[in-house]
Amino acid sequence: MDLDAVNSMSYEQFLDIFGNIIEKCPIITAAVWSRRPFSSFGEVEDGVHEFIESLPISVEFLEENSHKICTKKQGKEGILRCHPDLAGRELTSGTLTMESQEEQRGAGLTSLTSQERERLTLLNTQYKEKFGFPFVICAKMADKDKIMRELSARLQNDPSVELLIGIDEVKKICHLRIQDILRKGSLLPTKL
Repeated sequence: MDLDAVNSMSYEQFLDIFGNIIEKCPIITAAVWSRRPFSSFGEVEDGVHEFIESLPISVEFLEENSHKICTKKQGKEGILRCHPDLAGRELTSGTLTMESQEEQRGAGLTSLTSQERERLTLLNTQYKEKFGFPFVICAKMADKDKIMRELSARLQNDPSVELLIGIDEVKKICHLRIQDILRKGSLLPTKL
């Protein structure tokens, strides 16, 4: 894919192609589009990283006027919450994004034994209970054994540390997804 082609993309085209470089967060891609023209593909990635870093860790809004309290979290935690559980319900139901499906398959998460699936489900549940968001790891840079080890080890982290690690993993995933788009060289839309 040619940089001139990317710079000349309409908002809709850019969103179609790059909309899922951050899992289910096309708003980030939309914000980066406004920075065109890009002088390199690294500038696209840098724009995504800068956007993520500019977000607060989380923001809570409480509404008490209507006799119920609504809590809404967003920011960096919100980005992590957009990620599916590894080998979770979305994988088994076939509702994962195309990118996540490919990444989880490559890490061996589609061929777990029943014992491995049970253990991973338990660890995922413990993780979400402790941190409030799903475990995120760059599956393309791991296999099922590494994922299990990392998940077990990261359960011991402090929530503030784990949030930073999760965001770093999101950035790795973004980098590899951009590289995949460039390597394929096609303008196939991403379907969210």
